[in-house]
Amino acid sequence: MSSTTPAPVSPPARRLPLAGVLRVGRPSDIWFKPALSVVAAIAPPSLTLLALGRLDLAMYTMAGSLCALYAHNRPYAARARALVWVVLGMLGGLAVALVAASLTGSAVVLVTVGALLAAAQKVLCDATRVGPPGHVVLTFVSSASLFAPQTLAQVPGHLALAAATGVWAWLVCMAPALVRPHGPERRATAAALKAAAAFAATYADTGGTGGAVEGRARARAAGYAIVQAAWQSLLSTGARSRTRRALERLVVRAEVALAAPTEADAGRLRAWADALRGTGPVPQAGLPRAAADELLGVDTARGPWARLGPLTPLAARTALGCALAGYASLALGVGRPYWALVTAASLYQANIALTWNRAVQRVVGNVVGVLVFAAVVPLAHLGRAALVVCCLAFSFGAELLISRNYWLGSVCVTPMALLVTEFAGYQKPGELMTERLVDTVVGALVGFAAAVAVTNRRAGDRAERALTGADRARERAARLLAEPYADAAALEAARRALAVALADLRATADAAAGEWWQRALPQERVVLAEQSGHRTLAATARRQGLLPDRGTDTKTEDARP
Repeated sequence: MSSTTPAPVSPPARRLPLAGVLRVGRPSDIWFKPALSVVAAIAPPSLTLLALGRLDLAMYTMAGSLCALYAHNRPYAARARALVWVVLGMLGGLAVALVAASLTGSAVVLVTVGALLAAAQKVLCDATRVGPPGHVVLTFVSSASLFAPQTLAQVPGHLALAAATGVWAWLVCMAPALVRPHGPERRATAAALKAAAAFAATYADTGGTGGAVEGRARARAAGYAIVQAAWQSLLSTGARSRTRRALERLVVRAEVALAAPTEADAGRLRAWADALRGTGPVPQAGLPRAAADELLGVDTARGPWARLGPLTPLAARTALGCALAGYASLALGVGRPYWALVTAASLYQANIALTWNRAVQRVVGNVVGVLVFAAVVPLAHLGRAALVVCCLAFSFGAELLISRNYWLGSVCVTPMALLVTEFAGYQKPGELMTERLVDTVVGALVGFAAAVAVTNRRAGDRAERALTGADRARERAARLLAEPYADAAALEAARRALAVALADLRATADAAAGEWWQRALPQERVVLAEQSGHRTLAATARRQGLLPDRGTDTKTEDARP
């Protein structure tokens, strides 16, 4: 790497693009898991309440049932722990909301409580990386509960309903472990192999020269992010079973292919990924014994408490935006200000640019969703059973569509939310639709304005620290490469730390690039650091003997625990 520090490039023009914001992508590989789980979690409690004639209590049972949307990408041991925390977090927010609703009728106070809860839920979900749907479902539950008629004597019973259905949701999400106990780890490893194969094939097609340098750097960084997700999945499984050791070797192969794409066999990587489907034996990657024995995992990842500091601006944006959106809705005389509050809460992403994208998606999805509600409401009003069936259908449709684009999922979420309000009694459709549209526009405008007003100047500082960290990780690996007899464990640790540092550098730089009101980022230094870092990664992998031997047949090992 050159000792001359390139001058920072000028900051890009601050535009709010519309192109591509509504583009429909591929669905998630596991979209059917949360879709089926949430239906299985909602249906029995709702049908039971329907039979008892107490569908007015469905709001509380759905609070627990919606926990079935979480943690489907995690191994079952980690999923069990994560879902416990999700259920407890949902109960905590619900308890605060119900107590507040029973103690005061002041809408201003209730909106303030809802905004503070939304900020806390946003920070905790982001810090713990609980994954989609993140804080939005928790905020929807707590915010809606703030405006439900309530007395203190009713709170324990309503919390008990939510807790019971939360336990049922936990059981629903854990049930697949009986059929495919290593399914999540196998899928995460297959995703890493596919990402590496795609990058290697693209690199081979262009001879390593086609396309913009930064574009290739982003594609490689995206691959590394998938590889790091696979490592996190494997590291959360506890004891190192034979299955986990075999999967670790495959993830190493994916990691090495990203570092040295010209020496990777994309076809073999795809074949390994395909072999991970089902419950058959795990392919044997054929690592050297020394490398196989020194798999250390990603021990450089920070814990959730270390991630709280950088989330402070997001917390401030969420609290301010949700509060102002709720107050504006009250000022306009809307009877359900929590809709504006939840709309604002759903906007906040890693930076201003992504927040703008989400705002557009939310508005478009809600407007179309209101039209869908207008078409469906005659059917839903045929009877209480029809109302429940429509809600179940929309909950399934939301998970089917939301991974393609957020606005598509909102097309189903919006009518489902409107129908839920009718569990306690049919409402006037015109009034419901009007209030929903007004709250959507108010929440989006006020929420985005709050995001612009609350600056995040720390984003540039974090990018500088990530750049320094990547340089130091590269220098450590280079020093070990210069030693004639470097320790195998130290070399593996240095390679893994450099891979993590490069992935963190790209993610941090991209997040900072989408922020406003900050100094220009050293984009040229970032690209140079990535280029030199990946060259060092390739040299380290070559020194370890990790580059694939294309002349060896792919073998499998019986990886059953």
